[in-house]
Amino acid sequence: MTDTLRPAETAVPPAPADPDSPRKLKRSIGVVGGTLLTLSCVTPASTLFVVVPDLFGSLGTATALTIAVGSLLCVAVAFCYSELGTLVPSAGGEYAMVSTLAGRLAGWLVFVLSLLVVMIVPPVIAMGTADYLAPIAHLDPSWTGAAVMLLATLAGLLDLRANAWITGVFLVLEVIAAAVVAVLGFAHGERGLDSLASMEVAGADGRPDAVTALLVVSGLAIALFITQGFSTAVYLSEELENPRRNVARTVLATLGISAVIILVPVVAITLGASDLAALTGGDISAMVTAWSNSAVGTFVSLCVALAIVNAGIVMVIQNSRVLFASARDKAWPEPVNAVFSRLGRFGSPWVATLAVGVPGAVLCFVNLDTLYGVTGVSVTGMYLLVAAAALLSRRGAHRHARAWRMPLWPAVPALLIVVLGYVLTQQEPEHLLWTGGITAVATLYWALYLRPRATTRWLVTLPEDARS
Repeated sequence: MTDTLRPAETAVPPAPADPDSPRKLKRSIGVVGGTLLTLSCVTPASTLFVVVPDLFGSLGTATALTIAVGSLLCVAVAFCYSELGTLVPSAGGEYAMVSTLAGRLAGWLVFVLSLLVVMIVPPVIAMGTADYLAPIAHLDPSWTGAAVMLLATLAGLLDLRANAWITGVFLVLEVIAAAVVAVLGFAHGERGLDSLASMEVAGADGRPDAVTALLVVSGLAIALFITQGFSTAVYLSEELENPRRNVARTVLATLGISAVIILVPVVAITLGASDLAALTGGDISAMVTAWSNSAVGTFVSLCVALAIVNAGIVMVIQNSRVLFASARDKAWPEPVNAVFSRLGRFGSPWVATLAVGVPGAVLCFVNLDTLYGVTGVSVTGMYLLVAAAALLSRRGAHRHARAWRMPLWPAVPALLIVVLGYVLTQQEPEHLLWTGGITAVATLYWALYLRPRATTRWLVTLPEDARS
């Protein structure tokens, strides 16, 4: 029998005025606001211009196919998130869902993996801002990235509704930039659609090299990371109106829209690149300039820079909610829990926001190149544990609880576990060792501190309106 969540009737004290009672976030956004925030967390333009070029470098013409397969896998992942997110609507996201259904240790490990992902990615992406501001100013990547992180932190202190509109405006610019790339790529097509299945990459000598199926499977970890932001909806579930309905709508809508925004330009770039070497080089800004002129290239670059700022804002919001929820659920020594669970004037967890934003600015001065691989492994492992929890989502009282229910259960989560397990076996040993080492340390913390204090620590709570 798993070490499960404490009973619902004891999770929240009956007196809301009790200073020791769990603090609750304010429900203030609907599907539109939630979708704007989650789409911004996917950051289609920054993903297209910052992450996808690395895939072009290793997969060449197979990049679009790999992202398409990854998006299909994410449909199954989205089904799991939608069911669990409506069954357990908590700002804790994955860890609250998995703790409730698969036990507190599994939930703790998911929390560590999710925190690893959301702490590393923002500064890595933020450091790319300087490259896209190059047409107007030459800036130091580390200092520029740190400035972006601090700006994102200040925005994260505001009311969530205000942030939804701020990120929505930036998101429009992202979509415009992606659309410009798609139109130019298709208009300057150098090869036919059959090239998408040719699976070739330029070798060191400039000649075509074959991309193997195993290399495509290995690239799926990064492909999963490319659309990973759709899961942000479950972190916002305590602030979404009518979460039983809107969490699933937001998760599925975000995945569908983001997959189109990313995949269509990738196909256009693959067809429009002047040659295989240019495609493998992955310099999308140079391709845009070659297809049009320097003014259009500058416009697209500035849109990407804004997209990265947008990504920073949303990721800081997401990360702060995770840290806030972990403190509310007593994951740390009591003085730490008391600080991180404080809410500010605008209803945002201001200390938790500063705690994730300021270190993110500091990380911009650290070499984080190898952490892309670690992030891919962490995302894959997190999805695997969520899928395992989805297999347990219809046991006992959960069978009759009001929630969105995925089609083809239990086949979808079972198949997802098999596929994700295989994808993990194809990752770089170094990345597996780093992630495994961090997970081992987290397990020791669980065994030595959290588990012996099972009645006072890691008490995963749900909002009262999530129990009906």
